Amino acid sequence: MVPKAGSINNLKLMEESLDPPKEEEVQVKVKSIGLNFADIFAMFGLYSATPEGSFIPGLEYAGDVIAMGKKVKNLKEGDRVMGVTRFGGYADQINVDQDYVVLLPADWKYEEGTAFLVQAFTAYYALIELADIRQNQTVMIHSAAGGVGILANRIAKRFNAYTIGTIGSENKIELLKAEGYDDWIVRSSNFREDLRKKLGQRDLNIVLECIGGQIFRDGFRLLAPEGRMIVYGAANYASPTHRPDYLKLVWKYWKRPKLDPQRMIEWNKSVMGFNLIHLYHKKERIALYSKQLQDLDIGKPYVGHIYPFEDLIKAVRFFQTGRTTGKVVVNTT
Repeated sequence: MVPKAGSINNLKLMEESLDPPKEEEVQVKVKSIGLNFADIFAMFGLYSATPEGSFIPGLEYAGDVIAMGKKVKNLKEGDRVMGVTRFGGYADQINVDQDYVVLLPADWKYEEGTAFLVQAFTAYYALIELADIRQNQTVMIHSAAGGVGILANRIAKRFNAYTIGTIGSENKIELLKAEGYDDWIVRSSNFREDLRKKLGQRDLNIVLECIGGQIFRDGFRLLAPEGRMIVYGAANYASPTHRPDYLKLVWKYWKRPKLDPQRMIEWNKSVMGFNLIHLYHKKERIALYSKQLQDLDIGKPYVGHIYPFEDLIKAVRFFQTGRTTGKVVVNTT
């Protein structure tokens, strides 16, 4: 629990009683928890969706159903499940509405279940709902070796896309090769020229943007007419420290990219932003995306790092460094 936002060091291990599940809720014995950048920004107090006062971070988990309300359908005690929640995931038990829980595939581990839903929903919504990806387009995916980046590449490949992944260090290249990326860029001060060379004569049709700053500017400038840039994060504001450097944040915010809508009309390209948490209460859409993701059959997520529950803070701090690949998960048992 975070009694007060502002620092990673405020994260404390607490015990509290959990009420029985309500009529349409299930109670899940959590086996594995997934880490997300939204967790970090919430702990820093920089995430607008963060609950007021004390709160339990965590947006996703996997575990076993141990109790259920009398109106629960299609689930039973003992079911292995994965689910999403609007905070509350950093716990060993959780009550959650049945509509936000799905059965874990029989051959999936808990760690794989907790690594899937948030990343898959993000990649799916960005590429299919917003970017309207078409056959044989060129897609650039930032943070390509991360949980979202890996699944986004798999979805793009279902449309025969030519994918270019960007990463922060060369030691992630082998993973991109294994995941079937067509090309890659290690981000640097020469990013725009590197991207221009990688594109050659290709049009850049879609950019999945989660970095910000100059990387955002360079990607937008090379986006082709009718191109779509989908913004779902801002790693540029991230910090490996236990609390934000507010002066640096203010400077970055002041220097953030700004677009002129009139020029966007002239250039015939667009920027769309989204925060997945705003879809949380749209149950029918969550169910639809779950079904369509099953139809796409993009496979198990890639879990890169596993920590025990007692090392949760250590896991969070490592996650902050940007050296991770795939999903970082924490096992409660």
